[in-house]
Amino acid sequence: MPKLNFISDEDFKEHVGLTIKQYGAKLVPYGLKKFNSNLIDPIKLVFDKIVYRSSWEEIVKNEIYRQRDKSNNNDIGYFHQRIFQYIAGCTVPAAGWDVVFAPGNGVVLPEAGKVRTIYAEMKNKHNTMNSAAGGKTYMKMQGQLLSDDDCACFLVEVVAKKSQNKTWEVTVDKARQKHKRIRRVSIDEFYSIVTGQADAFYQMCIALPSVIEDVVASAAAATVPVDTVIGELEAAAQKGEGSFALALYMLGFGSYIGFSKGKK
Repeated sequence: MPKLNFISDEDFKEHVGLTIKQYGAKLVPYGLKKFNSNLIDPIKLVFDKIVYRSSWEEIVKNEIYRQRDKSNNNDIGYFHQRIFQYIAGCTVPAAGWDVVFAPGNGVVLPEAGKVRTIYAEMKNKHNTMNSAAGGKTYMKMQGQLLSDDDCACFLVEVVAKKSQNKTWEVTVDKARQKHKRIRRVSIDEFYSIVTGQADAFYQMCIALPSVIEDVVASAAAATVPVDTVIGELEAAAQKGEGSFALALYMLGFGSYIGFSKGKK
């Protein structure tokens, strides 16, 4: 793996391992009961199969992936936030802020001079906050500036529209608000500030795949789940002398008029 000069190999590998452990229940194999625990939409799956010229196996695998992926964003948020606990000058508080950066020599900000501390809130994607949530976060940052006049507050976005470190402007109670020490910062710029290395985030991304491979290949890694949904649906179709599509319909519409008359 490429060497990173802002985190040790051991710490990076440990953090990747802990992130994979966060996947937890998502690595449990999917059977038919789990597959339909939140009630799938069979008609959507039928449309997807025919329109995309896919097999039933592909459609079911995609739906299982979608269900697992719904909660994976929290796990990736864990990765993005908790990695900073291994980086000098950073702490990851149990509550309050996602990351606090307080190097001994302070931080120089564009247009805002030098501050002692940066308080950061992190978001995985730039479009995950609605206006109400954005306003609430902004007011939290205003409150921090009032209690500490030697700090700045960052909204750090992992997937931002572009690389940026700029004043964050929002509308609060129909009034446009901005402050040069409340900033909207992409993750690459935050890594650059925290590590003192301009391309630190890029270097981390380049090193990451091989570390994940190492951890997954280790004895402590979670086992790849073997899902049984396809086999169970095929068995249900054969038992009822119907089609695979009918077996799928029965998951969502089993008690509906017409569908229920064949049930025993």
